[in-house]
Amino acid sequence: MGKTIQGNLTAAGKKFVIVVSRFNSFICDRLVEGAMDCLLRHGAAETDIDIVKVPGAFELPQAAARLTKSNYDAIVVLGAVIRGGTPHFDYVSAEATKGIAQVAMSTDKAVSFGVLTCDTIEQAIERAGTKAGNNGTNAALTAIEMVNLFGELN
Repeated sequence: MGKTIQGNLTAAGKKFVIVVSRFNSFICDRLVEGAMDCLLRHGAAETDIDIVKVPGAFELPQAAARLTKSNYDAIVVLGAVIRGGTPHFDYVSAEATKGIAQVAMSTDKAVSFGVLTCDTIEQAIERAGTKAGNNGTNAALTAIEMVNLFGELN
């Protein structure tokens, strides 16, 4: 059997940027809190974590793409799209998801996906730090692991 290669969960010495939507800020602020807590608990220095705010989820991929040209090791993308009474949800959630995936595939930097796409406000609240955990924490943990995995693969 060959060797197993995987990333560890140490954030020390790495630079992170959290890109977050201001729309649905009552949810997104909780996602940022979860991501920050996770990064700090895993050894990141507070001075090595920046936050970039964009107007809405649709703008997340564009900002993330620009940040791939920066000195950050990992980009944590956070947002919340909550279904309303029009098809707007379908377009925004699909394009944000597709755009973030394209950014991740086009760079050698770790890009993690922490955008909630929920049918109800209650579902979003559950995923922003109540009974279903905090998706911001999960996205930050993924970023830590992937940035370390990329280091191992190099």
